[in-house]
Amino acid sequence: MKRQVFNPYLPDYEYIPDAEPHVFGDRVYIYGSHDMFDGRTFCMGDYVTWSAPVDDLSDWRYEGVIYKKSDDPHYKGRGSMYAPDACCGPDGRYYLYYAFAPGITRRSWAIRCAVSDSPAGPFKYHGEVDLYAYSRRFLPFDPAVYVEDGRVWLYYGSGMFFPVLGTSKKKILGGAVVELDPADMITPLSPPRQTLPVGGGDMGEHGFFEASSMRKINGRYYFVYSSMLGHELCYATGDAPDGPFTYGGTIVSNGDIGLRGHRNPVTASNYTGNTQGGILSIGDRHYIFYHRHTNRHCYSRQACAEEIKIEQDGSVAQVEITSCGLNGKPLEGRGSYGARIACNLTSAKGGRFHSRPFGKESKGCHPYFTQSGKDREDKPDQYIANFCDGATAAYKYFDIRDVKTVSVMVKGRANGVMLVSDGSKTVAQIPITPTNTAEEFSAAYSGENGIKPLSFTFKGKGRLDFVEFSLS
Repeated sequence: MKRQVFNPYLPDYEYIPDAEPHVFGDRVYIYGSHDMFDGRTFCMGDYVTWSAPVDDLSDWRYEGVIYKKSDDPHYKGRGSMYAPDACCGPDGRYYLYYAFAPGITRRSWAIRCAVSDSPAGPFKYHGEVDLYAYSRRFLPFDPAVYVEDGRVWLYYGSGMFFPVLGTSKKKILGGAVVELDPADMITPLSPPRQTLPVGGGDMGEHGFFEASSMRKINGRYYFVYSSMLGHELCYATGDAPDGPFTYGGTIVSNGDIGLRGHRNPVTASNYTGNTQGGILSIGDRHYIFYHRHTNRHCYSRQACAEEIKIEQDGSVAQVEITSCGLNGKPLEGRGSYGARIACNLTSAKGGRFHSRPFGKESKGCHPYFTQSGKDREDKPDQYIANFCDGATAAYKYFDIRDVKTVSVMVKGRANGVMLVSDGSKTVAQIPITPTNTAEEFSAAYSGENGIKPLSFTFKGKGRLDFVEFSLS
């Protein structure tokens, strides 16, 4: 990396969930949904993409709008384009697959395809994958695409129950895969096969819910998906692109549920919610892409990533969510950092699940990531709001070397102290007094050198906007 990179790895005004990373040429491109800041539903924006050199994942470049909702001929002024995926087809062109529901009718749910001569678009509408005959068993939702040796596989499905489609809970089979005709990239060559069920067997609560993704690594096929628990990405492996697949385990939870005694959303290390993403492999390094939730609900999600380790036997251990993500090493233990890169955020009562937008999580002393003004593509100023008694923001990890002073930049009518911990003990106590503008408060740092997490907990009265912290 030419510079440090944090989670989220894109600018703080960008809200791209469901990001699927792909290497095309010498660059990594991410294809995801496009949320809006303070959105009122999922995926309100047109598709955009960002790219970075394969040898520098700190240098992300905005490629612009690659496909508009209005580019779909079925668009009538309403509806959202959900999580997409992309591939380079056998003909050398780039194909973008997406789920679109301009209305809630039986025929409205469909997987459609757009095509471009460039991975950065613009894409042009190409056609629809006709899956209607199978939609009572496999909902045409969250497509993923995989190409190998001139053959093309499309993955999709959902564990959701949609009465409007004429389904019943007993008929929902989970995930599906179908081979497509490489001549047109949209015609199914055979009926779909199940990838994974919604539950049962060794999967338990980790059954298939949505968010199919496929990669081949070291000769194995890795099917990544979001489980019925919602907050995690799990994986299964197989010896062929269409399975059968054997459940492997959890790769990442956006609340670290399953690690360090975190058992459910209330005891999670973070405010949780749905997540989606895929694996990126560059040389012998592998990363899992996922997303976090902001602004007290599930409609303004941001892209994050973590490095993972794939063992010789093909297994993948669950990885901890961090602030350093793609950085490849701990962050420097000096300088200033935006409060927004917190990987753990909780209230005195722990975390919650953001599945119910604007619910009880939006009230009381629950801190949240937010920004001033409206949705935009410039002027970054994301911060943590509603930071009150017992609220904690944690950052992992820093290479602490001879730090003498720690400071916080805060704003708000609050009296108290900001307690700073390095994971084992309190290393600073920063007095906080009321301020109408962002002001810096400092205290001596008493911790030792080493690779350390840092957490900031406010104890006192009132509410703060937590903007930044500094180590010197």
